[in-house]
Amino acid sequence: MSRDLKVADFIRDEAARIIQLEMRDPRVGSFVSVNDVKVSRDLSYADIYVSSLHAETEADKKSLVEVLNGAAGYFRSTIAKRHNMRTTPKPRFHYDKLVESGPQLEQLIATAMRQHGDAG
Repeated sequence: MSRDLKVADFIRDEAARIIQLEMRDPRVGSFVSVNDVKVSRDLSYADIYVSSLHAETEADKKSLVEVLNGAAGYFRSTIAKRHNMRTTPKPRFHYDKLVESGPQLEQLIATAMRQHGDAG
């Protein structure tokens, strides 16, 4: 496994732990999932993709991401204390829209498969 993938896995686990156990901001809530982390090749940034069962509107999603990005310094310093790398990537939070489009994609695939099956 490459170094950036190891770092991404570590950051995903730590970010999830911080959100679940240490964040006290009520705007974050308890049902936030860290779905994916992509670390830049030079390890300067970590793009963290999150979703939440409570973020129903675009405003909710935007607020969640703003709160998490506002706490990026806290995330970075907390993660830095838990590893021995020379530098800790700067977290950048994004709302993961793939989670929402998953059921829609499955429906489209199922429809296409049925149509293809009827044609054959």
